[in-house]
Amino acid sequence: MDLSDLKIFSAVVREGGVTRAAEHLHRVQSNVTTRIRQLEDDIGVALFIREGKRLHLAPAGQVLLDYADRLLALADEARNAVQDPRPRGIFRLGAMESTAAVRLPGPVSEYHRLYPEVEFELRTGNPPTLSKAILAGELDAALVTLPIADALFEKVAVFEEEPVIVSAAGMPAIGQGKSKGKTEYFPRTIIAFEHGCPHRKRLEDWYALRDQMPERTIELGSYHAMLGCVVAGMGVALLPKSVLTTFPESKRLRVHRLPPGENRADTYLIWRKGAGSPKIQALRDVLGAHRAGKRVS
Repeated sequence: MDLSDLKIFSAVVREGGVTRAAEHLHRVQSNVTTRIRQLEDDIGVALFIREGKRLHLAPAGQVLLDYADRLLALADEARNAVQDPRPRGIFRLGAMESTAAVRLPGPVSEYHRLYPEVEFELRTGNPPTLSKAILAGELDAALVTLPIADALFEKVAVFEEEPVIVSAAGMPAIGQGKSKGKTEYFPRTIIAFEHGCPHRKRLEDWYALRDQMPERTIELGSYHAMLGCVVAGMGVALLPKSVLTTFPESKRLRVHRLPPGENRADTYLIWRKGAGSPKIQALRDVLGAHRAGKRVS
């Protein structure tokens, strides 16, 4: 039983017989008759009571007619939804913790205003985890930092972040550049997310470029927890400077800016190649407008 069988069955019922149904469907009568017989054989019950050339709907046919109407209407709805250029339905979006907390509230609010038929589902994680979720069909798109596998994803830059190292306010300046016979301060404890976090890797690389290595890493699951530990003097962390605007105790932190070449981290909207959609395009437009300081109309 497929949709074309149900469409023929429904037409025979609505048009009052095979002849008019065949005319309505632009088919020959014998084809309509054969398809009805095949449908009955498939289901295993008679759908019509036959009196000569006249057909009367059998009780089983009346039950099937109700299901046929619903299935055909649902198929039309699905076809229209797929062909509709307007964003609609569930949008499964992934984002890094800092992006979700600082960058997304404004654009998502604007998106809801423009496209009220879209319902967001947000998942946070590190770039490798989010990328795998897209490839597994669990997410439609995600906001991540490089590196991105160009062979698998399409991407567009949407945010520019300045990564900074933060320590407790009373700590000395952290060493910049390789040591040249002078003592430089390199905290021995770093506070970071789990492996896979791009900011953790950037901080570890920062140490490595200066021939240093932290002795201890404290792993935490949120930026505010990390910053609380930094304020308490437990270690240093690297994060986007924009995150500090959401931390009420930011005055108790010392911000150490990175040198040119290390002080920029772009955030990209990525999606699987060939899997673009009106929802993703609409988000690109909204994020692009926010980056340019404009409002989408």
